[in-house]
Amino acid sequence: MEAVVIGGGVAGAASAIALRRIGAQVTVYEAYPDPAGPVGAFLSLAVNGLRALESLGCLDAVRAAGFEVDRQLMWSGRGKRLGDVPRGRTADDPLRSVTLMRADLVAALRAEAVRLGARIVVGERLAEPGGAGAGPADGAVAGADLVIGADGLRSTVRRMLDPDGPQPSYAGLYGVAGIARGVPEAGPGRTFNMTFGRRGAFAHLPAPDGTVWWSAQLAAPVAPDRIRLDAQELAELFAAERVPRRILGATERIDAATLFHVLPPVPRRQDGRHVLVGDAAHPVGAGQGASMALEDAVALARALRAASGRAAAPDLPAALAAFDRERSARAGKLARAAAANRDAKTAGPLSALVRNAVMPLVFTRMYTRGTDWLYEYRPGALPE
Repeated sequence: MEAVVIGGGVAGAASAIALRRIGAQVTVYEAYPDPAGPVGAFLSLAVNGLRALESLGCLDAVRAAGFEVDRQLMWSGRGKRLGDVPRGRTADDPLRSVTLMRADLVAALRAEAVRLGARIVVGERLAEPGGAGAGPADGAVAGADLVIGADGLRSTVRRMLDPDGPQPSYAGLYGVAGIARGVPEAGPGRTFNMTFGRRGAFAHLPAPDGTVWWSAQLAAPVAPDRIRLDAQELAELFAAERVPRRILGATERIDAATLFHVLPPVPRRQDGRHVLVGDAAHPVGAGQGASMALEDAVALARALRAASGRAAAPDLPAALAAFDRERSARAGKLARAAAANRDAKTAGPLSALVRNAVMPLVFTRMYTRGTDWLYEYRPGALPE
């Protein structure tokens, strides 16, 4: 089976690994010259993502590239603790959530894909449907048995599948992320902290090297044309929140600035030959984007193998239909949880008062009930 993967980020590289593990011939086309370069900020992998990495054979490499995080604390802007729960896991899970730079995750996945024999072509973009400028990626897509759209929120493969399908829209939040140093108030290591401030949410976690990794998510009803804020301007926006203000004041660098988007449910995710994975199919948010992309890669390879029992000639329509059925319900449930998470970060003053009063009473009790289904997921094994 000849497979072409469009997109060489987390979803694309993971898909290449999974397909090589079942014997497919795989070529990955990536628009950027170096998708594993210093692009983006840090991300977290919950245990469901880590178990997908284990199935892919990459767990040790990824854990070595990041650091474990044990607890998650929620804070009001005035410093009142609103919640204390395990980070990205059930309470009795021996695995611990891992935080690392996106570039390091992509680099580890790409290295394994290449080691297994996948071919990665960079600097090649798939032409827009109906557009000019066809190149090597378009020729490869035309001749492939299977085409995987791992090309993100603005997926070209998704538009090929459904030109009239939904388009992403601004979510009312934009984010800035960076690295600070020398902030004792940041708290102990192995702890993820989320502060709900007046202007937005502020996440931070102390890293083992003494730095503090942070991400500010700011509510704005109208999307800014360009995010020009520096650390000092951000500190002024979080002037009422002592710990975020101190961290921003000690910032050494800013790594990323981005607008957050939402995408309505995608009605057509496969057609028997093309299939969407990762953000191209379901940009779920809630810190689960990378983990869900890793899950997708494993589930797709297992569906392809199960549809035929041998990798050389799978029943593609049956396999892709089974994959879509398995993944759509889980991704849809997580998308609804992510919407509630986003609403908490964009709450107005009155809603924020209610949130801060209610969260300490119900969060710890509701957390297990609301997340066990997510963290107890087992993706299953792939061939060695």
